[in-house]
Amino acid sequence: MTIHARSHGFTALLTLTAAFALEALGCDQTPVKPEPPASSASQGVAPPPPPARATEISMLYSSEKKEWMEAAAATFQKAHPEIKLTLTAMGSLDAAQAIVDGKEKPTLFSPADSLVENLVASDWKASGRPDLFVTSGEDAPQPLVITPLVYVVWEDRAAALLKASGGTIGWKTIHAGISGNEGWPAIGGKSSWGFVKLGHADPAHSNSGLQALYSMTLDFYGRPNGLEVGDFLKPGYQKYIKEIEKGVPRLETSTTAFMTDMLRFGPSKYDVAVVYESTALSQIATAEGRWGKLRMYYPATTLWSDHPVAVVHADWVTEPQRVAARAFVTHLKSKPVQELAMTYGFRPADPSVAIRNGDPQNPFNRLADRGVKLDIPAMAAAPSGEVVRAMLMMWSRVVVAK
Repeated sequence: MTIHARSHGFTALLTLTAAFALEALGCDQTPVKPEPPASSASQGVAPPPPPARATEISMLYSSEKKEWMEAAAATFQKAHPEIKLTLTAMGSLDAAQAIVDGKEKPTLFSPADSLVENLVASDWKASGRPDLFVTSGEDAPQPLVITPLVYVVWEDRAAALLKASGGTIGWKTIHAGISGNEGWPAIGGKSSWGFVKLGHADPAHSNSGLQALYSMTLDFYGRPNGLEVGDFLKPGYQKYIKEIEKGVPRLETSTTAFMTDMLRFGPSKYDVAVVYESTALSQIATAEGRWGKLRMYYPATTLWSDHPVAVVHADWVTEPQRVAARAFVTHLKSKPVQELAMTYGFRPADPSVAIRNGDPQNPFNRLADRGVKLDIPAMAAAPSGEVVRAMLMMWSRVVVAK
């Protein structure tokens, strides 16, 4: 400020001196107006456009794909600065309920499984509102990545289960070990192992927990499809589920939480866990050197988590937001981003992307000796929203309220 003031004072002095000089010479003192600076238009250069306002979109998605989603979003934002993307990770069932209750209003929704997608669509429509998702076209639910449900078992425990069951690991053998009071010796295990300890997430909060409950149900009825609401009312079935749940020391709200405990405390906490293949692949090697080896086994009927993504068709989503959301979905389905998903243990939804390749860090290559399979048993179809709701009601009445 001081320099600016002195400059003006000096200019004023020069102006006054010049005026006296001109007067002495008899010159005209009429001031000459300075020429305005040439505009951009007069120089033939277009003025810069005003900055465009970014289109804001949000995505609510299942927490187990957080690392992949954040990595994919980072590359998307570099390529699309005109779109502002906000990501929110949450357990699939909690996320679905938050949408129904109006606590979350995302542009895109991606739970872990179509099972949850069906549930939220059913609950949304039951309140008299229009369909939350369209059934066809590019905005309809479509898989992003896929991962099956697996058993993760300590190697010595797995040997006992395989011997007791005749070569497979399934719910009936696990039930036999849990339901009685003899513990592991009931199915050929060591008495020093104590009771059979099972881990799975809470079906009321986690998709993997809900899938575990659905897997038990399919195994009990012996049919991969066609469950009805009435199936959950049968006393024999309810007793079977309740007896299995005796072996669960604690229900966690997320798959990652109890898998971390399994690795931290070893077989003293869990003998068998039911998790996503992607979770197992990302953490299974951590057990090496601590408690022995963990191995993966696939249930007789495969339950896929297909991680569907859909543009939400609700009154809070505008057409520009739908256009921006489609651009992000296209990015997630691109080959480089699908290949990136494998580093986090997911199988690409794009069938043209090879699961095994020349990358030594690819977990499908690196952990083949831990039981990873490319060809796995036939899958069960996702049940309707009404069947899922009946299963959760049975859970709350028979197991939680025990």
